[in-house]
Amino acid sequence: MSVSSHLAELKKKHQHLSVEVEEAQRAPGVDGLVLANLKKQKLRLKEQIERLSS
Repeated sequence: MSVSSHLAELKKKHQHLSVEVEEAQRAPGVDGLVLANLKKQKLRLKEQIERLSS
């Protein structure tokens, strides 16, 4: 897999997690640990994207 295709896949996953986080924040009674886990996953992806972009 080329770096550019891997980067595109990471960006797609990051966008998907962004949507999930937004939906979880709007939903009543969402477990705070679930939300925190989603945010951590999103942050890890962002860090990977930044590393590969530089």
